[in-house]
Amino acid sequence: MSDVPYKNVDVAGDKSSDVVWHQASVTPEQRVSANGHKPVVLWYTGLSGSGKSTVANAVDKMLFDLGCKTYVLDGDNVRHGLNGDLSFTDNDRVENIRRIGEVSKLFADAGLIVSTAFISPFLADRQMVRDLLPEGTFVEVFIDTPIDVCESRDPKGLYKKARAGEIKNFTGIDSTYDAPVSPEVHVQTALGSIEHCASQVVEYLIEKGFIAR
Repeated sequence: MSDVPYKNVDVAGDKSSDVVWHQASVTPEQRVSANGHKPVVLWYTGLSGSGKSTVANAVDKMLFDLGCKTYVLDGDNVRHGLNGDLSFTDNDRVENIRRIGEVSKLFADAGLIVSTAFISPFLADRQMVRDLLPEGTFVEVFIDTPIDVCESRDPKGLYKKARAGEIKNFTGIDSTYDAPVSPEVHVQTALGSIEHCASQVVEYLIEKGFIAR
């Protein structure tokens, strides 16, 4: 281990020059060895009501049962705390995803398999998070559910309110959703059970060597 626990990093904006990156005493390789799996960020994206949180939590339970160290960052839950100061304007949506990207990076650095269930409607923002992470550790999971199916579910009554004009900037109604172009995992919840959809994600992780069968 280096005698000096710091390394120089580029300082941007008005950050103090005294802010430096502290090198961890535990290496990523040691965490992988202790956990028995590689860290990865499973980024679930899709319309409201598509099944992101449901599939993400089903995958989380499967991985937990396999002995993996995991955590789920859910869009609604995060807006109760860390991102409670943000609205749903385009600018705040970008900041919402930026913050979650940074948190996900920390979770992955801790060696976890972290799932994020956010609409994350903009392609550029998802690419921003991908670029934050070591190559190959960002796995985009497209929860591809037709909007009519999402509306028929409407678990929170949000589509009804959006159609009535009571909610503005609602994704799929009056705010844009950029569907993934080439997601690592493509899940269609309207065509299969939750267990089947979750198994697709777990099988991908096994196939790519993140976890053992």
